[in-house]
Amino acid sequence: MALNGKVATESAPSNLNEEMKGEYRPPFGGSDESKVPEDFIWSEKFEASELLPVLDVPTIDLEKFMSGDKSYVEEATRLVDEACRQHGIFFVVNHGVDIEMMGRVHDCMNEFFTMPLDVKQRAKRKVGESYGYTNSFFGRFASNLPWKETFSLRCVAAQNSSAAHDYVLDTLGSSFSHHGKAYQECGIALNELGTKIVELLGLSLGISREYFKNFYKDNDSILRLNYYPTCDKPEVVLGTGPHTDPTSVTILHQDPVSGLQVCSNDQWYSIPPNPEAFVINIGDTFTSLTNGIYKGCIHRAVVNSMNARKSLAFFLCPSHDKVVRAPEELVEKSPPRKYPDYKWPMLLEMTQKRYRPDCNTLEAFKTWVQEGKALDTGSTMTAPSA
Repeated sequence: MALNGKVATESAPSNLNEEMKGEYRPPFGGSDESKVPEDFIWSEKFEASELLPVLDVPTIDLEKFMSGDKSYVEEATRLVDEACRQHGIFFVVNHGVDIEMMGRVHDCMNEFFTMPLDVKQRAKRKVGESYGYTNSFFGRFASNLPWKETFSLRCVAAQNSSAAHDYVLDTLGSSFSHHGKAYQECGIALNELGTKIVELLGLSLGISREYFKNFYKDNDSILRLNYYPTCDKPEVVLGTGPHTDPTSVTILHQDPVSGLQVCSNDQWYSIPPNPEAFVINIGDTFTSLTNGIYKGCIHRAVVNSMNARKSLAFFLCPSHDKVVRAPEELVEKSPPRKYPDYKWPMLLEMTQKRYRPDCNTLEAFKTWVQEGKALDTGSTMTAPSA
């Protein structure tokens, strides 16, 4: 199930220079809009389908969980434990996040992604960096390009941090101040939700609900806005290829257009959107923290020919000085210790500069660390073949 990964190129192709002049036509389609550029076409083994069975995913009422109702806490933790051991994904409702606020964020996303390319390129993401705007990841990948645009922002849990708002103003200008405020407010709300989620995950694993709450108290996370344009031949492209998130826990809000798909037991399933709910999925860093007890969720995004799709993802990440190491009680439940100790920036660096995230990222990272390459800034790494 692994991707045929490609190492990020050292310099951007010449067409990126044209983008910066405001002359570059967006890459989603050629002069004949019915043709898909070759770089975007995925091989048949990755062929996507919109018609898939729906995955049976538990829905957790967080208000009931946080109330401390013993019977519900027991039921919720059981359901989450089963889901995270099997496929790493579940829903939460009654989560405390203002849905009207989320609506304002989606309005800003609509406005941003329909702006002229030269405006969006003011916040152009540089190769090797985690924040900013990019379309199709030219310069990072040489083939199997994702059919999407993204805008990523830093969200720091430290009190009075305004990292997201400041980045928007610094790159896009004061006319985007309402965007910056909306994204900052959203990041704060989803960070608070993330605290509840890791409490739930701690109890589901049979350890203290405070353990992961304390671990992620000073998190340094990422808010990512995703936009998937329509495609006349959606069966030959992917909005995002099969992968697990290298981060810890992903909190996802989808618009009404379907597109998220999850792999469980070698079968792909659809995850329908629910505007009142958030999708929660486990990432590689949290898999490490559980010593492999909880699975990173293998997922992809598909596109369609009728409606563009948007989603918003909050990637919960530890602060950069925290050591990722599973607690002894979890190692005892699933011996031996399966992953080396590391800090989140090491995994982030690998996936930004040396390795295209796929379904085997964590195992590749484990090898990279054990061979000492994490300490060699001049090293390169290629993804394993499928």
